[in-house]
Amino acid sequence: MPVLHDEIPDDDDFDADRKRGAFDHITPEDFVSGSDNPPGWLGSADIDRARHQIPIAYVEIVPVRTDDFGQIEQVGSLLRMCEDGAIERTLITGRVLFHESLREAIARNVAKDLGELALPLIPVSLQPFTIAEFFPTPGVSEFYDARQHAIALCYVVAIAGDCKPRDETLDVEWVEPSNVLLDQFISQMPNGHGTIVRQALSWAGTHS
Repeated sequence: MPVLHDEIPDDDDFDADRKRGAFDHITPEDFVSGSDNPPGWLGSADIDRARHQIPIAYVEIVPVRTDDFGQIEQVGSLLRMCEDGAIERTLITGRVLFHESLREAIARNVAKDLGELALPLIPVSLQPFTIAEFFPTPGVSEFYDARQHAIALCYVVAIAGDCKPRDETLDVEWVEPSNVLLDQFISQMPNGHGTIVRQALSWAGTHS
């Protein structure tokens, strides 16, 4: 019987036909460039069911440009197409997949939104600067996600390369922390994402 890391799967498990070691030697490039869905990816029906039963782990990334001393010169925000066709301003965010490390999740989600030449500098420490709990019920917290209860580990990630927005990301816009446009951008970020930007700048010792 096929097993995955000593687990005996049920016949209807998504990984029931995978043999032991099927997830070994997976790299971030496999998640970004693979022709098939990456290991641990759930179909729409499965993820909808999971979202109604358990909290979902996410990474939320505040992209920044830094100077030679590591100080934040610019903060990035994404213009993204929503499922309903509307355009919103947001951050880099995405699920952590099964058998994917946090570093791999950060690299994959940056590449998914900004392209493979973005060259993110993955944090040395995996300690997030904050944890944001998104609830599907308005008013429970300032962080709201109509789809699910999500627990987001939030990171500041310096982007060293060229950004070529892809997938649902239409554009990435950069603004200096001292620029009046930053307040405008933050006000356009719904459901608590703007709060995460302010927390990121405070954590980094950069005041808007």
